[in-house]
Amino acid sequence: MKAGKTIAIVFILAAFVGGIYLGKTGSVNTLITDSSDGASYSGGYDKSADNQSSTKKSAVAKRTEQGEIIVVNPGDLIMDAVKSANPGDTIQIMPGIYSETVYIDKDDIRIVGVIKEGERATMDGKGKLNDAILYSGNNVVVENLLITKYKGNGIMGQAGNNFEIRNNIIVDTGVYGVFPQLGKNGIVEHNIISGIEDAAIYIGMSDNIHVAHNEVFDSVAGIEIENSRHAIVENNYVHNNTGGVLAFITPGLPIKTTFDVIIRNNFITNNNTANFGAPGSTVAGIPAGTGILIMAADEVIVEDNIITNNKTAGIIITDHENAPNTTIDPESDTKPDRVMILNNLMTNNGYDTLDDVKALMLTEFKQGNPDIIRVGTSRDSCIINRHRYVTTGVSDWAECNFTNTDNIVSYILDEPVAPREIKGSEKGKIAYLGICAGCHTYTGRMIGPPVQIIQALYMDNPEGLAKFIANPTKKREDYPEMPPQNYLDEETRLAVAKYMLGVIR
Repeated sequence: MKAGKTIAIVFILAAFVGGIYLGKTGSVNTLITDSSDGASYSGGYDKSADNQSSTKKSAVAKRTEQGEIIVVNPGDLIMDAVKSANPGDTIQIMPGIYSETVYIDKDDIRIVGVIKEGERATMDGKGKLNDAILYSGNNVVVENLLITKYKGNGIMGQAGNNFEIRNNIIVDTGVYGVFPQLGKNGIVEHNIISGIEDAAIYIGMSDNIHVAHNEVFDSVAGIEIENSRHAIVENNYVHNNTGGVLAFITPGLPIKTTFDVIIRNNFITNNNTANFGAPGSTVAGIPAGTGILIMAADEVIVEDNIITNNKTAGIIITDHENAPNTTIDPESDTKPDRVMILNNLMTNNGYDTLDDVKALMLTEFKQGNPDIIRVGTSRDSCIINRHRYVTTGVSDWAECNFTNTDNIVSYILDEPVAPREIKGSEKGKIAYLGICAGCHTYTGRMIGPPVQIIQALYMDNPEGLAKFIANPTKKREDYPEMPPQNYLDEETRLAVAKYMLGVIR
């Protein structure tokens, strides 16, 4: 039996055998509505709190300074240009091959690949380098690059605010394609990303995010919104992944919530790729054939998507108790509350679903190919036009009292947020949140071992851990080799080591 199918059986069987309450089986009065009229969503982000934009804005619209243009030609190093750049400078990279890791720790830097007669500036990790571009600066733009054959990340943000990542082609970059972590006010748009072992686009512990007009395919997860808030995912083409679009709470991370997420106007189709995620990781538990997966996230709206040809189901909603490869975090709410499903075009989903899913459907005297599956508890959720879909677990959901989100254009702010100021005493904590937490939760398994295991290994030896961070070696067969973080200065490496060994959850 294929691994993906085995995982899916565990996922569903837990709910069936455990006798999870799936809602009433009685009839519900059908309301026929239409997204072209009716009420618009009145919840979501508080516009008065942070000067929310009513129209889509640039995340870095106002720069600190207008600087110089630095041109990088083949044979030059991009990193040399970054070292010489001042805030406000634009680094233009001419078409050619560049094999290096670029770390941007300055504010107001733009990395722009020049496209000439279809040829792009290409960053090629040659299967040896771990990361292409890492940024911790604020007001950073990365655009027009071709990035391929890195082992870790294509573009990773490490606690940088006000970012724009657009018009890049990212192929086969290991764990993540685009990965902003612990950032606020960012745009990820018009990228093509494929061949990623975890998530092609992974928004981690971030706020006020717009993910639009991307094509993501041939990856384990297409687009993942994890432990993040105020995010819109729209107008993307998400196909041939294991799971298409995910809204998650991953247990064990310092930020405990995912809420206020709008998933709308996407093409989500043929996400049937066998799961090739790292064994034991959260995404390794995604059943192949999942269009949208909502796990423990709150206030998620699914609207006007075209969801087709996903063999397990179009939409799966689950709590932590019934999801594989998750541990229970006592500080996290494990239930997906206030999930709202509006009009979506759904067809030919669940055509090769599992026998256990069929058994779940029979608990409601239903047959057919499931569009929507809810496993476990979901409170205060709603759906409109439920008669259009083959469902299980949503028969007791209310009718939504709105039909569209037309009044919410973007969560990008009118004014870029202030640059993150890191005090000396916070350096270790911010480095952990912005870098390490992408692979290490406190108790559960992600890409790397939990912090608890690291604490047991190093105990009162932060210096030893700091040296390992700079030059890691493979210690365990059941985890991938950690990429070196030697671009961090010695003081930061020691600070994050002390933080990780001292934190108690």
